[in-house]
Amino acid sequence: MIQDSSPPSSVATDREPPLVAVVVPVKNEADNILPLVAEIAAALDGRRPFEIIFVDDGSDDTTPGRLSEAKLRFPELRMVRHRTSCGQSQAVATGVKAARAPVIATLDGDGQNDPADIPLLLDRLLAEPPAGRDRLMVAGHRQKRQDNALRRLSSRVANGIRARLLNDDTPDSGCGLKVFSREAFLDMPRFNHMHRFLPALMIRRGGRVVSVRVNHRPRQRGLSKYGLWNRLWVGIVDLLGVMWLQRRASVPIIEQWD
Repeated sequence: MIQDSSPPSSVATDREPPLVAVVVPVKNEADNILPLVAEIAAALDGRRPFEIIFVDDGSDDTTPGRLSEAKLRFPELRMVRHRTSCGQSQAVATGVKAARAPVIATLDGDGQNDPADIPLLLDRLLAEPPAGRDRLMVAGHRQKRQDNALRRLSSRVANGIRARLLNDDTPDSGCGLKVFSREAFLDMPRFNHMHRFLPALMIRRGGRVVSVRVNHRPRQRGLSKYGLWNRLWVGIVDLLGVMWLQRRASVPIIEQWD
């Protein structure tokens, strides 16, 4: 069950539709909510109107309450809640579907992605002619990873295998910071863990991916939800599934549209 605790209108819709929606999936990230919302709002302050959509994926801590507190300070914030946890990919999909803006920026809810990098990726997408924006994804490439040695090693191995098998032209597919059009995302096949393969799915539909170097920060609050083993086996299955999708892709060349 999905619950949207936002009012039917927002600051953006009262005046003009937002240009960009920042979608943030969270689960049990109570201590990160207020700092992260404040950083996102500050990063986009000169680019109004915008909207911030936090999707609470069935948290059982005080995350919902902290989101309500943040809403009082930041009217751009919208909150959507999964009654039970459905996973990060579904949380991202829920946020994109709820968005009113044509451009989506995603970042993880643990505070390790730097919201100050959003304008850099956004400008790269908007530099593209309007007709071509739904064929471009701008992906973050984390510099100086602030993770432990095991996680850095597993990420390096996974990125190498994925790039070799999927040819997704992306050095850091696991970075949660990405910018793309809402239309492009809604045109992609959706499945559990799809958020790890967004670049490959963009290329599958005839698009391309540009990577931009971004900051990476150590986790200061909360606990990581992921480890080596709970990502390894599902990653192998998902990789095979995406390879299957790639081989069955069909991208039409449109010559006329009445």
